Amino acid sequence: MFKHSAIVVAALFAAIPAAQAQSSYPERPIRMIVPFAPGGGSDISARTMTDAFGEALGTTIVVDNRPGAGSTLGADIASKASPDGYTLFLGNISLAFNAALYKKLPFNAIRDFAPISLATEQPNIIVAHSSLPAKTLQEFVALAKSQPGKLTYASAGLGSGTHLAMEMLMMSQNIKLIHVPYKGTGPAITALLGNETNAFMSTFASALPHVKSGRLSGIAVTTKTRSPVLPDVPTVEQSGVPGFEYATWYGILTQSAVPKSIIEKLNKTIVSVMSKPEMKQRYERQGMQAIPGTSAEFVKHLRSETDKWAKVVREAKIPQQ
Repeated sequence: MFKHSAIVVAALFAAIPAAQAQSSYPERPIRMIVPFAPGGGSDISARTMTDAFGEALGTTIVVDNRPGAGSTLGADIASKASPDGYTLFLGNISLAFNAALYKKLPFNAIRDFAPISLATEQPNIIVAHSSLPAKTLQEFVALAKSQPGKLTYASAGLGSGTHLAMEMLMMSQNIKLIHVPYKGTGPAITALLGNETNAFMSTFASALPHVKSGRLSGIAVTTKTRSPVLPDVPTVEQSGVPGFEYATWYGILTQSAVPKSIIEKLNKTIVSVMSKPEMKQRYERQGMQAIPGTSAEFVKHLRSETDKWAKVVREAKIPQQ
């Protein structure tokens, strides 16, 4: 009995420092791993929020860019960090893509990460070279059906969102286009402007200047609602493809073993920061929308997106890497 009591007392004393650490969190700077190079959507999403997020938490948040292997390098580093709440991960839709595209990953996004909150999303837009006679999605689909296997579309690379989302569109409309992958959005846009390809599903930020100048035609927006930046361009769903939705989303995660009290504090803080009008406006100027929410909502979204894109990869017969 004495031995048992001693063990219980020892366990209680051991738990005190851990509880104190959680209640005083954070006591030092927090690292936010971004799995892409500086300047891209993930980096912009992270750096736009870090000052306000850190100030609200009473600490500094340092962005740590770890690009490589389609975001899997940074994700692996983040998943294996100490689960103390001092390493966050700015993940994006590639978490859902990579689960389907890679035969073996050094981590499991569902098992190894605790989603804290969705942060932002960025709409995409289907654009075509201005010389293409199709100016709407209906006309584009009709043209593709009249010339099967002749029209081409660019992508930011094999297995990228621009590739998978276009495959999803083609399957829904029973059309076949020739895929021309490039090494990123920049080269893909350049090729389209040079009329080397016919169409591209681009991020808004990259395509907008060329749509406004008239060099590219805005065919359809890929999100559920129209963009206030291009209100005359309908969505894919409004153009006759029920249920179609593709948005590049970004969210904040940490290790699954991080104490629940820390995750709740992080969620409450980021939702408060991202819901402020000035923060929403900062993202709107970047072509993004702030979409903070509960941890449970992010978990549901990640699972849904993982299942959705696994089906696309499987039905489009895209080989795993």
